[in-house]
Amino acid sequence: MHQAAPDTWILRQSKAVNYEGPFLYLLAGTDCAILFDTGATAEAERLPLRSTVDQLIGPQTSLIVAHTHAHRDHVAADGQFELRPNTIVLGHRAAEVAAFFEIVDWPYQAGTFELGGRLLEVLGIPGHEASSIAVYDPATRLLLTGDTVYPGRLYVKDMPAFSSSLDRLVAFAERRPVSHVLGCHIEMTSWPGRDYPLGTDYQPDEAPLPMTVAQLAAVRDAAVAISDRPGAHQFDDFAIFNGPCRAAFARQSARYYLATGRRRLSRRR
Repeated sequence: MHQAAPDTWILRQSKAVNYEGPFLYLLAGTDCAILFDTGATAEAERLPLRSTVDQLIGPQTSLIVAHTHAHRDHVAADGQFELRPNTIVLGHRAAEVAAFFEIVDWPYQAGTFELGGRLLEVLGIPGHEASSIAVYDPATRLLLTGDTVYPGRLYVKDMPAFSSSLDRLVAFAERRPVSHVLGCHIEMTSWPGRDYPLGTDYQPDEAPLPMTVAQLAAVRDAAVAISDRPGAHQFDDFAIFNGPCRAAFARQSARYYLATGRRRLSRRR
């Protein structure tokens, strides 16, 4: 739990609970607060998310529970907020997201959401997942990009949509004073071009979470370069998995078991 600025918190689910280790974002204004994502674990005993949020903003503060996208590791603890007073838990479908943020021409038109003295800008950025969004907060100059851009493996379900979203996202970011681009995972090591294998729950030498607009543009350029080449493509600060990538996932599994075996052996010694 890290307070990045006044009324701005970055939360991370422990990788000891779930290897995904997603980052969650909580922003508050004078009228209400909004939580982006609820993590990869439903049980409050293992992920005490609601109690943590209530500790930070107060249990009576109006709250919107939104999502950067609809994948399981970002929506699992939604149920913890169903009975919370003054709380709206948003649906996961693109149409529901567009309606709430008043994005009339999804995903090409940006929407807004007012927290009270703090107006957020919301963009639809499908490609990784149909309801994916990015969020810009002028108060902190943070740009939240979900699983579309982060220091790790960027899984692309729809490459034309992914490339189009990145084009719009880069153009949007270049017109604003973005301080940091913040995604929802870290899977890269501090060594350029080297990631942790899928399933890793111990990452002592992670790459930093914040990325730059220049790195965002690099993701866009890389996606264009490999758009017609299915498979896993490694770059210094990220990797792009274009399509199912079954062979790459098999290699990830082999790397994971090899790394796990080495760790167990070193403990015995």
